Amino acid sequence: MPRILIITDEGHSLNGVYSGLTQSGFYCSLASAQDDVMKQVSEQSPDLVMLGIRGKRGPELAGLSQKIKSKRQLPVMALINRRVIDRPGIDLEAIDDFVMEPGDASELVLRIERLLKKAGSAESGEVIRCGDLAIDLDKYEVSISGRRIELTFKEYELLRFLASHPGRVYTRDALLNQVWGYDYFGGDRTVDVHVRRLRSKIEVLGHTFVETVRNIGYRLNCNQ
Repeated sequence: MPRILIITDEGHSLNGVYSGLTQSGFYCSLASAQDDVMKQVSEQSPDLVMLGIRGKRGPELAGLSQKIKSKRQLPVMALINRRVIDRPGIDLEAIDDFVMEPGDASELVLRIERLLKKAGSAESGEVIRCGDLAIDLDKYEVSISGRRIELTFKEYELLRFLASHPGRVYTRDALLNQVWGYDYFGGDRTVDVHVRRLRSKIEVLGHTFVETVRNIGYRLNCNQ
């Protein structure tokens, strides 16, 4: 049974979401943003974290996604109130998917299942290798020449997809479709931003893994 940790700001209950997800077969637990979130993640070992971004602490809650991903490569989902979506400080870059309130219950379940499927699709013990780069699909770990590289969930998913098709060129739209989903709410600049962040982490020791193909997109080069 998939485990979901639901985090919301004080005074904004997500009991209805909790009940709906529980009835849909998920094991859910609730936590407040005022709690030690990383302690909650460590103790409960969720398969997915859901953030209820609804009130004045919206920017703080949105920022939790980056903090979580810096420690564990977990998918992060958000349920966002329409009144706070454009509030200054709301950064959704590290959030893998979100639904606007009130949101359809069946859509929410489908999006969660999609993220869980992507996060758990790897076969046990399988490792993708690209020169000195190694991606352990069972542990969701990336290393270069034995040195572990810390990535966010989306950075990992982008690298895993490109490494699964080495040498093949993908347009930004194709990467948005494959990594973020065809219904992702955002533009292709998202791909450029994530590629830049990914490069800053994996292109060490003279490596240039992710190549830009001018006017087209990106590919992973394993022949170095």
